[in-house]
Amino acid sequence: MAETIGFVGLGIMGLPMSKNLVDAGYDVVGHNRSQEPVDELVDYGGEGADSPQAVAEQVDVVITCLPDSPVVESIVRDDDGILAGLSEGMTVIDMSTISPTVIEELAAEIEDAGAEMLDAPISGGEEGAIDGTLSIMVGGNEDVFDANEELLAAMGETVTHCGPSGAGQTTKACNQIVVAAQMVGVSEALVFAQKAGADLDAVVEAISGGAAGCWTLDNRAPSMIQGDFDPGFFASYQYKDLRIATDAGEAFGAPMPQTGIAHELYKSMETTGRGDDDNSGVMQIIEDLAGEEARVD
Repeated sequence: MAETIGFVGLGIMGLPMSKNLVDAGYDVVGHNRSQEPVDELVDYGGEGADSPQAVAEQVDVVITCLPDSPVVESIVRDDDGILAGLSEGMTVIDMSTISPTVIEELAAEIEDAGAEMLDAPISGGEEGAIDGTLSIMVGGNEDVFDANEELLAAMGETVTHCGPSGAGQTTKACNQIVVAAQMVGVSEALVFAQKAGADLDAVVEAISGGAAGCWTLDNRAPSMIQGDFDPGFFASYQYKDLRIATDAGEAFGAPMPQTGIAHELYKSMETTGRGDDDNSGVMQIIEDLAGEEARVD
């Protein structure tokens, strides 16, 4: 068991995940672009570091949880980045959602430095990060996965090895295709119910118990009909993830008709200034088209 863990990226997901590692008995050294979450981690029992390099120099395993491919590349490759602080035998685990091809490139550079890399994107939203119930989809060498499975289990309830480097990101793209389909489908259903004059609470309760039952109905629909779109997972991140999925679909020749529509709806959230809303806030775009909000009194 690696005893000292570095955590770079203490955002809405990363901070509670790092706290769960402290609770599990790991020594955690954190870094973030803004200082406030680092201070919160330190108050919780962790330590802070001034740069990704300084994190890597103090730990056995470095975890990153960052917004997109360019940020991950910068954090790894900058002069004061993770690569500058790596030593032989270490492991880097990227838990961001980024391009599979970028992961493969970074993994090769990290291996050249004598270390190993896993791509381990996550699903479950802020609630899952807080509760330690995330689904973690892992790509990379199976022996490296086995060596770090206990560490990952401190942050997630379902930890699955999906194949070689990049396979975790491919699996996460599949996850986001389905998540977006749920969000858009539930949004359409609720706006339709509103237009037809149905009781929205009753609609949610009734269809949640049948074949339409899904995570979005159970965890987001009650707040959606209240107009509560405080983020558990930013719509801008969902849009970014769908860009990754559609780009990959183009590269591999996989048809994605539904995902293409969802991509455009989340693009509209960005262009209308709602990218910082929860990804369930895509209902607002459907409401714009309908000219009516789906809300309970």
